Amino acid sequence: MSVRLDVPVLRGSLVRLEPLEMRHAADLARAAEEDRSAYGFTLVPRAEEMGAYLKDQLERPGLTPFAQVRVADGRAVGCTAFWDPRMWPGRRELRAIEVGWTWLAASAQGAGINAEAKFLLFTYAFEVLKVVRVDLKTDARNARSRRAIERLGARFEGVLRSWSPSWAPGEEGKLRDSAMFSVVADEWPEVKAALSARLGGAVTRGAGG
Repeated sequence: MSVRLDVPVLRGSLVRLEPLEMRHAADLARAAEEDRSAYGFTLVPRAEEMGAYLKDQLERPGLTPFAQVRVADGRAVGCTAFWDPRMWPGRRELRAIEVGWTWLAASAQGAGINAEAKFLLFTYAFEVLKVVRVDLKTDARNARSRRAIERLGARFEGVLRSWSPSWAPGEEGKLRDSAMFSVVADEWPEVKAALSARLGGAVTRGAGG
């Protein structure tokens, strides 16, 4: 399925996920130029590359990208996306989707924004799109990202060798090993409860619209 999903704004207490638009470019350019030390394995454009990056995100088949807008100040502080939606064989309904293409400004890391953004995306995927599986993956060497994914409640499934493009400096054009994680529909109620508790029991507002 290569078309973009029609997803509304997803609203939380800490972050608002807005369908990505070129109007987010200035905020995102500033966000990308904060401390970049955590981006060793992550695709995060430089400020001067932001226009081309957004154009690619908006045109990439199968990608439904969002700006992560910090509620506290209304600034876009990163991106995330639904990616690679897969259909049931011979049917028009979705069976699985990936959450990825995620990055956050240094000032937005460790503030609960990532966890709440994933809560919003998981909720929409399982309760609106009715998928039975949400995938997440990261560079197998990215211990920080792997810990963050595990803290969301996703289950580690193994490492797929030479699976995805590497974003590590000096590895342009090469493939990386990808650590694969997932949440499946039967696990979602437990994962949802744990994430809600982690977020302090905050009730997201209008997760479906």
